[in-house]
Amino acid sequence: MKLLINIDVPDLEPAVAFYQAALGLTLKRMIEGDVAELTGAAATIYLLQKPQDSVANASATAVRQYTRHWTPVHIDFVVEDIHEAAERAIRAGARQESACIEWMGSKCITFSDPFGHGFCLLEFEGEGYRDEKKPASLSAAGTSQG
Repeated sequence: MKLLINIDVPDLEPAVAFYQAALGLTLKRMIEGDVAELTGAAATIYLLQKPQDSVANASATAVRQYTRHWTPVHIDFVVEDIHEAAERAIRAGARQESACIEWMGSKCITFSDPFGHGFCLLEFEGEGYRDEKKPASLSAAGTSQG
């Protein structure tokens, strides 16, 4: 399976500039004038130009807003040096929203991009989150009998 990430933005030019400057991504190509394909991460990222106040689909009641918003899905970018990456993101226009938090062998700082999307920068001590205790089985956790 391949993962593609799509991020709605109101204007491609400043969005491409931000993601190149903040995260070192590369513009691979423009598609039909309103999609930018960025590479340089583990997944290809597409910036989709969508106007402010437009709807996602015909049945949607909410409209796109590019002020800071919350969504249950966000992107984490794993970096080698979190402090260097944070300085780079801030210089490019990101807004830092948390201090550096250490948890299970990781360091994390949360941000928002200039278009309201939240993202995190993560630095791991090893390959990923450290196991501090053995996790419960998902199937066992979901099969309580009462």
